[in-house]
Amino acid sequence: MIDLGTDRRKWDCEGERPSFFVLHSPFHDFPFSFGLLTFCIMAAKIIDGAALALALRDEVARRIALLGQQGRAVQLTAILVGSTAAGELYAERQRQACRAVGINYELRTFPADITANALANEIQKLNHDPAVSGIMLHLPLPGHLDATAMQYQIDPVKDVEGVNPANIGYVVYGHTLIAPCTALAVIELIKSTGVSLRGAEAVVVGASEIAGKPIALLLTEQMATITLCHIATRDLEQHTRRAEILVVAVGKPGLIGAEAVREGAIVIDVGINRVTQPDGTKKTVGDVDFELVKEHAGWITPVPGGVGPMTVSMLLKNTLRSAELVLPDRDLL
Repeated sequence: MIDLGTDRRKWDCEGERPSFFVLHSPFHDFPFSFGLLTFCIMAAKIIDGAALALALRDEVARRIALLGQQGRAVQLTAILVGSTAAGELYAERQRQACRAVGINYELRTFPADITANALANEIQKLNHDPAVSGIMLHLPLPGHLDATAMQYQIDPVKDVEGVNPANIGYVVYGHTLIAPCTALAVIELIKSTGVSLRGAEAVVVGASEIAGKPIALLLTEQMATITLCHIATRDLEQHTRRAEILVVAVGKPGLIGAEAVREGAIVIDVGINRVTQPDGTKKTVGDVDFELVKEHAGWITPVPGGVGPMTVSMLLKNTLRSAELVLPDRDLL
């Protein structure tokens, strides 16, 4: 055991890696001697989003089974405007995920030329249908439909994606009802490390309405100190290098390299990008250069296998949350 001084943790090579570490070495994964002291340099711990997602699904399934024993079904109704192969494939995967935890899944499809008024009326019917626990709207919509306006039509209690502006407002005021799935997934992945969010220096790269901004809001709710970077941010690395927690949600492969990451930081990669490799094959990668950054970070999520699976599980958890909110017996909340 060694004392690394101010702002450094005591660290046993067999124990947990600290959230930050300032010594560098070309050697990895085994101790080396420096004077009378022995140090241990290790690559980042991988945050296994797939395993965490499965554990969350088990908990969701257990709670849905309890509702079922009381004769209460949970139903998610998804809306697809304009039939496409990609949209139907995504819907089928949702159906399978729902079935696995005991959620009834219904897909309602509408022609691509449906009017805004007609679609809004269909959503209102679902809002008032007591058999429907949650509602989601597949995006993108045809060009003549305003996605934000349609999402606003969804009852906030049944808004399983947390995209109704009212639900974002609840997050802002610290009274989260249902939050966006990706943002919730990021928070759970960070919490899985056991590192306290309170007071932590957190930097979010990317300020989209569905990822970056909600993530920053939820981190603030956890009492982290937030910097939100966007397309107009000057000297991005100046911000990312001081982050104890770094969340990247831009959609640009390789945006963040090792030189941009603080030693020992928690790195959450939200990006999903398809890139062509030298041999012509396709590969899914994130916004972070995983192979380089994992030698520098304390914890890191892979792509795929990190945020993606957790986001799907959060959709299932939000559907359960909606069901518990709309049911008359609030003792389950």
